[in-house]
Amino acid sequence: MAPAIPNLKLNSGHDMPQVGFGLWKVDNAVCADVVYNAIKTGYRLLDGACDYGNEKECGEGVARAIKDGLVKREELFIVSKLWPTFQDPEQVEPVVKRQLADWGIDHFDLYLMHFPGALKFVDPSVRYPPGWHHDGKSQIVKSKTTIQDTWRAMESLVDAGLAKSIGISNFQAQLIYDMLRYARIPPATLQVEHHPYLVQQELVNLVKSEGIQMTAYSTFGPASFLEFGFKHAEKLVPLMQDPVIQKIADKHSKKPSQVLLRWVTQRGIAVIPKSTRVEIMAENIECCSFDLDEDDINQISSKDANIRFNQPHNYFETDKMWIFG
Repeated sequence: MAPAIPNLKLNSGHDMPQVGFGLWKVDNAVCADVVYNAIKTGYRLLDGACDYGNEKECGEGVARAIKDGLVKREELFIVSKLWPTFQDPEQVEPVVKRQLADWGIDHFDLYLMHFPGALKFVDPSVRYPPGWHHDGKSQIVKSKTTIQDTWRAMESLVDAGLAKSIGISNFQAQLIYDMLRYARIPPATLQVEHHPYLVQQELVNLVKSEGIQMTAYSTFGPASFLEFGFKHAEKLVPLMQDPVIQKIADKHSKKPSQVLLRWVTQRGIAVIPKSTRVEIMAENIECCSFDLDEDDINQISSKDANIRFNQPHNYFETDKMWIFG
């Protein structure tokens, strides 16, 4: 029997599962099976994106799960994201329809602006997903489109029934405050990098006070980024091996990964862990089955070092994409 996953109420009126399944870096060759197994394990929120390059395979896994009677479409909460090269208003609806077609569905439950700051349009017939570079190599070319222009197009997705809720990802406080001044439909969620090395407590406080739900990605910190050769990730103690987290895990007879996820969820934030292994999927989804002590939470939070991994200039050299400056 699938574990009960708490829901978070969005300001759009819809419920969002607090524990979902992330789809970043899930290889195309296994993606359909991974999605199918995640649904079979009990996950109902699937967090995808155009940039992940695997939405068609995700859709195949969903279709098989529905066909086999594991789940109904209305029981799933499917999330996707708008890449910066599609943020010109006239490009938003066409790319969303392409993404929906890849998934084999008629609407997203939540659709996010993936990063702030529009880039020059790259036609999908040239390259899809387009990545950061206009020429596919090294050229960053900005669009003159404002976030307000893009958000209006995002709001139109709700009007057209293509997305039930809309939100943002990788935004910081100033942009959120500005958006709330002009948004006809306020963002339902903010998705950000969030782990004990990057707590961002003031940002957590902001969205809570404004009625926006937060979703944490890369909850296990540097573990997600070692494959990219990030030097600052390699120098840090892996959170799974941190003595404080291991001690807390032993106290509760849980895995360090479950403690890290519970540190997030117990503070009212959603998580989207990923694994291709069914046994790890099952461990992660059980992260709300116990409670940490307040002292546990404070000890973990005290590890905050304001260390960020997921930012463009960590992946490639650029002087044009200081998004988190």
